[in-house]
Amino acid sequence: MSAKLNPLQDFAITDKCLGDTPLLTDAPDWIYEIDNPYLHGAYAPTLNTGTHATELEVEGQIPKDMDGAYLRNGPNPQFKPKNLYHSFDGDGLVHGLYFRDGQVSYRNSQIQTACLLREQQENGAVWPGVMGPFDFTLPDFPIKDTSNTDIIWHNGKLISLWYVSGIPYALDPITMENLGPLDHPATLSRKMSAHSRTDWETGELLFFDYGDTPPYMTYGVLGADGKLKHEAPIDLPAPRLPHEITFTKHYTIFHDHPLFHDVDVLRKHNMRVIKFHRDMPTRFGLMPRYGTKPMWFECEPCYVLHTSNAWEEGDWVVMDGCRSINPMPDADPNDGILSHMLAYMRLEANNYRWRFNMRTGEVKEGPICDVNSEFNKSNQIFHGVKSRYAYHQKIPLLAEGGHTLRFTGLIKYDNDTGQRQEYDYGPGVFGSETPFVPKQGADRTSEEDDGYLTTFITDTNDWTSSCLIFDAKDITQGPIAKVKLPHRIPYGFHGWWARGEDIYTS
Repeated sequence: MSAKLNPLQDFAITDKCLGDTPLLTDAPDWIYEIDNPYLHGAYAPTLNTGTHATELEVEGQIPKDMDGAYLRNGPNPQFKPKNLYHSFDGDGLVHGLYFRDGQVSYRNSQIQTACLLREQQENGAVWPGVMGPFDFTLPDFPIKDTSNTDIIWHNGKLISLWYVSGIPYALDPITMENLGPLDHPATLSRKMSAHSRTDWETGELLFFDYGDTPPYMTYGVLGADGKLKHEAPIDLPAPRLPHEITFTKHYTIFHDHPLFHDVDVLRKHNMRVIKFHRDMPTRFGLMPRYGTKPMWFECEPCYVLHTSNAWEEGDWVVMDGCRSINPMPDADPNDGILSHMLAYMRLEANNYRWRFNMRTGEVKEGPICDVNSEFNKSNQIFHGVKSRYAYHQKIPLLAEGGHTLRFTGLIKYDNDTGQRQEYDYGPGVFGSETPFVPKQGADRTSEEDDGYLTTFITDTNDWTSSCLIFDAKDITQGPIAKVKLPHRIPYGFHGWWARGEDIYTS
């Protein structure tokens, strides 16, 4: 049904972005009191949490050498927001699709953060949200730590992470039972940012934390056994908003972008005003994995959300990722009070390569492709060493109907040649970040793209959700299998492939 639930409510902003507000029987009623596209349609929260389903409808055949779990995190707000809602404010909900011996099952788990537990006690929203105004009297952080951004595996646990550097929360890798905050032995910080990295070759977890007080960034390495191997402060000139780190066999790469907020304004007015300083360079700091002082390289001003991989070639370090030269697009005043949020979420980025000379300090950089794409993944077996392929989500620009952030297709890039394969999800169908799935028993002697790709889709034509499985060598042939999920799942952020050899033997 496409009619509005409440025909007396004029959803000017939502309707402009999504069309008529759809009637969803599995969403909380309070969403129909709020004119915000990130609470409606494919983004609407679901009441279906704590699901465990084993008999799933499958079209095609699931490969028998597909062993492990496709996991994806994302926002699922439990209470009506007290202020303007941003999708970063939604409580983390992790979805897991488990594969073994050609069989498949589904689970999901709402992350029981400290903030959500308090709101459950008070039966309502407590934290104001990232759009402010902030409340510095609230414990731990003036913004709600939702743990809704990323999900990774390390040392026998799934770890749910937040993009503003929050408390890492652990889950059982099979049952997805909440295990509480991750007990990790960092000495300078108990927090961990999203896109901390697991090195499959060594089993180490490279993590970072950042904030508004010195040290503005902290870096650490947890061993495969979860014990702290190294930790050091990173010399940033002032508070910054890094989104991830990258690594090679010997180096860790830190990101210092000219996109940040004014701390004085934040503390004086309880508002976070973020500005992109186009006259400042982006810097990348390369440091030995167990080092204490990065070597900084200045690059063209940009913002980098996600990198695909990095590796060493003699004196050079090569890094592939997605580069945005307009991370703060102009807001459309016709979008009303949500104009700045909608503009910020209209992601503009393209596939890009940087090269850093560790001997001379020289930098070479340039585009691989100009197609608007992001949320890029690659074969994790090859992280830290030379790789060729990356798997991106195609994102429509505003002129192409991209009023909200949405993934309309899958792109496979050959980053050495710039050539690409594309698969369109179809009208009204939106995908998810798509991790590479190595075949059972694969290692670095295997062909890099000899495996599979998985993505969750939601079809707004009938409000069903499924998982598509592709042969990574040729995505243009379409999915080789489609797994229908037991219910609609909300739009989400980041995905991860957990190998069966890790989770089933933990």
